[in-house]
Amino acid sequence: MKKVAFIFPGQGSQTVGMGKDFFENSEIAKNMISKASDRLGIDFEKLLFEENENLGKTEFTQPAILLVSSIANAIFKEKCDIKPEFVLGHSLGEFSALVAAGAIDYLDAVELVHKRGLFMSEACAGGNAGMMALVGIDDTTVEKVCVEQRELGKKVWPANYNMDGQLVLAGIKSDLESLVDVFKGAGAKRAIVLDMSVASHCELLKSAVENLKPYLQEFLKDEFAPVISNVSTQAYTTKDEAIELLASQLTSPVKYKQSIKAHEDKVDLFIEFGNGIVLKGLNKKITDKPTVNVSDMKTLEAVIGELND
Repeated sequence: MKKVAFIFPGQGSQTVGMGKDFFENSEIAKNMISKASDRLGIDFEKLLFEENENLGKTEFTQPAILLVSSIANAIFKEKCDIKPEFVLGHSLGEFSALVAAGAIDYLDAVELVHKRGLFMSEACAGGNAGMMALVGIDDTTVEKVCVEQRELGKKVWPANYNMDGQLVLAGIKSDLESLVDVFKGAGAKRAIVLDMSVASHCELLKSAVENLKPYLQEFLKDEFAPVISNVSTQAYTTKDEAIELLASQLTSPVKYKQSIKAHEDKVDLFIEFGNGIVLKGLNKKITDKPTVNVSDMKTLEAVIGELND
């Protein structure tokens, strides 16, 4: 049997209609969506399957993505008894990974990331927060420019290390806008200020850290299967480690590519659970190990067939 890792996408992977094929073809999905709706008082059928403004708001986006990823993983586990060497998520996806690792019940996780989204929005409210995507520039150059600009009073930080030549920054939107030409002058092929009002994984979220910790304390279990930390790139298996790492994750950059590179030798295959193929696309540029995705019943059966070959 192949050695596999389970991986889970983060914010930005959402689309209207995600999870609908699972919902229409699986009692597990129907039950999970119904219970999540009852838990939060949010109509997840409407949120996921109908055009609406809420799906783009982080306090709704986060539980929606986590729920669909958890449904995909739960249906897979019912049909295929293979245990991963480790689980890993991108940003929000680390919480989906925790569900898969047995660290937290999916309903508790849905509530937890809903709170996380609210705390992030509150921390950035009225603060002109934003994010910028950089393409075609190396990490060291970006980090150097950020340090130099912070010394000049700008508030900009590396937020997501997605793959070589693709890095996302977070900070004050006007500061990011003022640095477009600076980064292009430093070698970036593209510097795009994103349509976002939250600055993830930077010091602007300091106030969210202490707000999140009590919920981590309440919901997380004492021990669980190995989860790779976005902050440290290393595995953790206990509640105490999780509380510190997940709180730090709010203000620390997501080291996704570093995590994949650090652990790729342990597995033959990465399986992405949830909507789309965001991580599959990144992994093509990071590792030679293949990535398959489980985003509906057709891809689920294809992945199970590949594992059984």
